[in-house]
Amino acid sequence: MDKVVIVTGAGRGIGAQTAKLLASQGYAVAVNYLKNHQRAKEVVEDITASGGRAFAVQADVSDEQQVEAMFAQVSERYGTVTHLVNNAGVLFSQCTLSEIDLTRFKKVMDSNVVSCFLCSKTFINQLDSSGAIVNVSSAASRTGAPFEYVDYAASKGAMDSLTKGLSLELASRNIRVNGVRPGCIYTEMHADGGEPGRVDRLGPQLPLGRGGTALEVAYTIAWLLSDEASFVTGSFIDIAGGR
Repeated sequence: MDKVVIVTGAGRGIGAQTAKLLASQGYAVAVNYLKNHQRAKEVVEDITASGGRAFAVQADVSDEQQVEAMFAQVSERYGTVTHLVNNAGVLFSQCTLSEIDLTRFKKVMDSNVVSCFLCSKTFINQLDSSGAIVNVSSAASRTGAPFEYVDYAASKGAMDSLTKGLSLELASRNIRVNGVRPGCIYTEMHADGGEPGRVDRLGPQLPLGRGGTALEVAYTIAWLLSDEASFVTGSFIDIAGGR
């Protein structure tokens, strides 16, 4: 069976690097995006220029009908989806919990948690056995991100719980479910939170003395999806420079 992967939120950052890396390893890649078609198109062009297989698929992964339609599109083009990277998510401006309104909180939960639930459910319902999911969580699930993104941290904590429970439900089917928890990584998401230079500020304080790269996260995701990690499920890898 061909290795077919959907990477959600793959138009930029960790998702884009993961899509490119997996394509170089022989996966047929569905590059999911929400709004920015041009960025997703550029990721696909980079992949195809290197001899890989990929196409861009637009879908709001917090919407059940759109998720099901996305899987149908991918299956029609490449066959059964064998691997899934739940990477899509949002982050809003830094503030305390008392300043977060309900609309924002629900948007974070829909984008980060509901999307993971819907994509995971659709994935396992179209796959009999032998596959893998990697959920892109955050070191914030451990720290709580006080004074910055408590809502984001809470959503990633929920994703961690989903990862653990689902891994146990699927173990008998040889479908592995693991999580990665990036910390201070150079991505555009920090600008979404209002501090583009956040990693430059915090990176030197880490034990390794620097921020990480999206490619370093992508390598970890690729390993967890691979047969080299065939005895790993329900596990989390912190990619956070030692903190």
